Amino acid sequence: MTRADLRTGSHDLPVSPALEEFMLSGWADTEQYDLPEDEVASWAAARRARLHDLYAGERLVVPAGGYKQRSNDQNFRFRPHSAYTWLTGDQSSDGVLVIEPDGDATLFLRPRSDRKDGEFFRDRVYGELWAGRRPTLGESRRRLALPTRHIAELESTLAGADAPTRVLRGVDRSVDAFLPAGAGDPELDTVLSELRLVKDDWEIGQLEQAVAITTRGFEDMVRALPMAMRTSERYLEGVFWQRARLEGNDVGYQSIVAAGAHAATLHWIDNDGPIRDGDLLLLDAGAETRSLYTADITRVLPVSGRFTPLQRDLYELCRQANDAALECLRPGVEFRAFHQAAMTVLVHGLADLGVLPCSPEQALAEDSGLHRRWTLCGSGHMLGLDVHDCAAARSGTYLDGRLAAGHVLTVEPGLYFQPDDELLPAELRGLGMRIEEDVLITEDGYRMLSDDLPRRADDVEAWMHRISS
Repeated sequence: MTRADLRTGSHDLPVSPALEEFMLSGWADTEQYDLPEDEVASWAAARRARLHDLYAGERLVVPAGGYKQRSNDQNFRFRPHSAYTWLTGDQSSDGVLVIEPDGDATLFLRPRSDRKDGEFFRDRVYGELWAGRRPTLGESRRRLALPTRHIAELESTLAGADAPTRVLRGVDRSVDAFLPAGAGDPELDTVLSELRLVKDDWEIGQLEQAVAITTRGFEDMVRALPMAMRTSERYLEGVFWQRARLEGNDVGYQSIVAAGAHAATLHWIDNDGPIRDGDLLLLDAGAETRSLYTADITRVLPVSGRFTPLQRDLYELCRQANDAALECLRPGVEFRAFHQAAMTVLVHGLADLGVLPCSPEQALAEDSGLHRRWTLCGSGHMLGLDVHDCAAARSGTYLDGRLAAGHVLTVEPGLYFQPDDELLPAELRGLGMRIEEDVLITEDGYRMLSDDLPRRADDVEAWMHRISS
């Protein structure tokens, strides 16, 4: 086989011994010795202590995860596992937190490569000249207030372990590979989710920041409506993403920009349709802060700036259902109660529209649920580091549990009338309605985090006029 027949596996140029020697010399010391401790460090220490209290005498292993391939040699932008970040404050790839049986914790990291070997200029994934500077072990130790060791030492450390070990499996295959098969315990994932249900004060501040960024993103989209009407839904998606990247880390999930009949698709993310005068526009978007906490807000806007009478009636029905759900929110109330309150309002509204094939009471019965043809999903979920936060929590502490002070959740009942639904009057087909709020449960009720965005139809129209004029 000739050199010309070799497949192109890499675009790297060959490195001569002379170049290798030249590249390893003449570099300044860039260690940052005066880094302050991150604000989150003390909060993360308290969280680790809570986790250790549940597993005293056992070793706990929580990985951050690594890069995921997007295509060929391209990776997605890295985002660590939420439990890892919650326990450490760190966001670097390949990190692993180990909490020892006595509660001592060590963070195993892939640090900045020094200039003693060629990784810094040869390695496209981790090399500093290719991918940017990673913190040194000392810098991470100072920022995170945690002992740090090189990730290369992790396997030998765990191999010599003489205590029961639990690992959060399925996050990092390399960590899974050198731990005993029995070390993976689904309970650890569950417990971590349940510990994260109640937000501490620092987390609440981060979620408030996420909502504030998201609010500005919604304002940006209203200002951009004239251009979007000449292009497509995707223009608004880009406008919001720009705000999320400018002030935060990214969007917390794929934005839903759904004009016209697309609003009847609950998770519409193609965002490639036209935006027409007279249509309704459903926007479901959330900015993720640089600490990785996300908002999740939905508003329905009349593209023209004014609701038609029918659009207004349906919008206000949806808002009234949202109001009924909010009235339920306080500590001690069953989590499912706010959904049931919202559905009661929506089902009676569907009956008034002449849509239901039975009475509201029959539709709401557990053995029926016929109204779900037009409501389909639940009315909210927990919110935090993940948009659908704490999903591994047991039903008894989440869906079938009770609300507690410090819970942050969405309230988002909606109506979805498919364009091909022949059981609907023609004027209803292709309409989708959802108003979604982000809410903190307090000691005596709730606090709306998303109240800087208007809710009532009149207020939505006035807000759009003010922003666009």
